[in-house]
Amino acid sequence: MTFTTLGYAFLGGLLPSFIWLYFLLKEDAAHPEPKALIAFTFIAGMAAVPLALPFEQYAKAHLAGTLPVLTAWALIEEVLKYGMVAILILWRNAVDEAPDYVIYMITVALGFAAAENMLFLLAPLSDGQLVAGLFTSDVRFLGSTLLHVVASAAIGFALAFSDAGGPLARMTAGAFGLILAVVLHTAFNTLIINQGTSTTLAAFFLIWTVAVVFFAAFEVLKYFQYRNLPNNT
Repeated sequence: MTFTTLGYAFLGGLLPSFIWLYFLLKEDAAHPEPKALIAFTFIAGMAAVPLALPFEQYAKAHLAGTLPVLTAWALIEEVLKYGMVAILILWRNAVDEAPDYVIYMITVALGFAAAENMLFLLAPLSDGQLVAGLFTSDVRFLGSTLLHVVASAAIGFALAFSDAGGPLARMTAGAFGLILAVVLHTAFNTLIINQGTSTTLAAFFLIWTVAVVFFAAFEVLKYFQYRNLPNNT
């Protein structure tokens, strides 16, 4: 494996996540988060991938059946992403508005997706299959990267809409969001792993439908958060 191959995998993994991150930050441009904290959150998401791998290998070796393995993998990844944000980010003073929960959860998800995409690109690029690598990158941009976004966003929304409640309400909401994230993640992977046009289309339909609903919910969340602020745009 050459440095050129690693470089292409690195760039190919980052690009889809950077595109989604750009649109996310544009959505919150009127009330931006600290750039250094966004970068730190993104890197934390990338760091969660090597932490997930041994747990996923253990689950694969000790669980029987496709669905239990896929559920375990989804749980591992969603817990690690949530854990990174809970431990490193949510206690900071910068997290002072309800939409911030969604922004940081999506940012950590994009970092995780970037590192995961790099790993998926290494095989075709190492074999000199540049076209296959580009196709993999495009498909993951439309599917798997967005999956990580909406799964983590489910947790972010649960925390955001319970922000006015007490600690118990936020813990309960966070647990509900985590369950929803695992269900979405498992459902997508279960559909996508079946080699068939209909199931693949169903997987993409599922994740894009949820994404549209979440984008609309984010606009509603921002409206109620910022409507009484001076100079609101």
